[in-house]
Amino acid sequence: MAGGQGLNKPCILLIVIAGMERFTFKGVAANLVTYLTDVAKMSNSSAAKLVNNWCGFTSMVPLLVAPLADSYLDSYSTILGSAFFYILGLVALTSTAMGWPPGRNGHKISSSSLSWPLHLISLGLGGYNPSLQAFAADQLGDEDDLPTTKDDKSSTKKSVFFQWWYFGICCGSLLGVSVLSYIQDTIGWGVGFAIPTIAMVASILVFLSANRFYVHNNSKEISLEKMIKAIKDTVLRLKNRGEMSLPSSKPDTVHELELQEKPLCSQDSDSEDTESADKKQDSGGINVVKIARVVIRLLPVWTLLLTFAVIFQQPATFFTKQGMTMTRNLGPNFMIPPAALQSAITVSIILLMPLYDKYFIPLVRVFTRNDKGVTVRQRMGIGMFLSVIAMVIAAFTDQKRLEISRNPKNLSLETVPMSIFWLLPQYILLGISDIFTVVGMQEFFYSEVPVNMRTLGIALYTSVFGFGSFFSSLLISIVEHFTSSPANHHGWFSDDMKEARLDNYYWFLSVLSAVSLILFVIFCKFDRS
Repeated sequence: MAGGQGLNKPCILLIVIAGMERFTFKGVAANLVTYLTDVAKMSNSSAAKLVNNWCGFTSMVPLLVAPLADSYLDSYSTILGSAFFYILGLVALTSTAMGWPPGRNGHKISSSSLSWPLHLISLGLGGYNPSLQAFAADQLGDEDDLPTTKDDKSSTKKSVFFQWWYFGICCGSLLGVSVLSYIQDTIGWGVGFAIPTIAMVASILVFLSANRFYVHNNSKEISLEKMIKAIKDTVLRLKNRGEMSLPSSKPDTVHELELQEKPLCSQDSDSEDTESADKKQDSGGINVVKIARVVIRLLPVWTLLLTFAVIFQQPATFFTKQGMTMTRNLGPNFMIPPAALQSAITVSIILLMPLYDKYFIPLVRVFTRNDKGVTVRQRMGIGMFLSVIAMVIAAFTDQKRLEISRNPKNLSLETVPMSIFWLLPQYILLGISDIFTVVGMQEFFYSEVPVNMRTLGIALYTSVFGFGSFFSSLLISIVEHFTSSPANHHGWFSDDMKEARLDNYYWFLSVLSAVSLILFVIFCKFDRS
């Protein structure tokens, strides 16, 4: 399927491997709250905070790991090293669930015995995911050493890659959420955690077995002594002269990209000699100034995407809370789990993603005369707009739910006589918005950094959702503070869903997201990239 779009066999295989990793991660994360409350006997609030903080931390770790990976290691080595910590954490979590070491059965599982396996998984993911994605994209070939999103055949192929990459991880996520959640609830947690562990080990074996087909970047010398020497050098420099960067062993060969004087997508190089020197640059040290320049140039777009990341958190929280109060019967003997509607997002992505290339791009290409149909930034903007519409629909739906629940004849009912399927439009729209924004974000942050910093680019993409998770919690605290009263302690987020005003919160997010979209359009207009 992807191969028909011009992707080579290594790319297709790596997309499958990425799907297996998402199957593993979702198999652990999607139902973790249930494990913490039912098995570890944590309170609901403590379990929710632990999961939220862990997910946020997991999304932030790549920012710390990526500079080291870009400076001292190649992507292939980082993938293998990170996978070791990832699998070690999975094994520790599985052993805890199975009651190992012996004698633990029947005793309450401490939070510390869960914390270190989860953080090992986070550490592994911090290097594994961005390195795997960068390594897979590199299989298509690097057309330039400079950051670029130019509209040529290579760039079009990269767009296709990121689109199918997201399709692959969505397939893995769907299987992880549905299959493993069922196994954990019905068969047991030991088996439920053992299966994703085995899947992760199998994915690494598959990765290793195809080594001869990969295109490797051997431009970096991997040396522990070199890394230690660089760290010592920076300590001395910071002490003596306060300089901000670590020198390489050959300072005069360091290629300083003048990003502050160039647009992000500059296609011009000064000369063929400069381009040749770029490819021979020494990657022996972390140049903090260089990293800072790249991050600062990307910071406006990164910041404006935070509100999209906040909306990204709603299905697992307040959307699910809405569904709990609505009619969920499907036949006489089956009730739809409220969280199950989250799969509607993934299903919509899987079903609609193939239509993007087949119908949307050819149609839009007629108007834009762009081989890719739309630019990367336009693609992100379309997704942001759709997320605003999704929140508007969510607000109207909750207004209708409140209206029905407050009807005098329904006051005594535990559930509102309104089908949970009324929530499907907002889930589906968020799925469609993901096809545009999330895929666009991946391509944008990969393409807008120098070749030797692309792991950092992918890490910046994942960090949007990490900060978005923390920002979402901050917004909830602020809104709760300003809307609460002695009569209604939690304000818009009252425990009594007949008193809660989630519709107002959705309107608030709609306005906040609309403002971010407008600022994003203005920035893109004046930033001639």
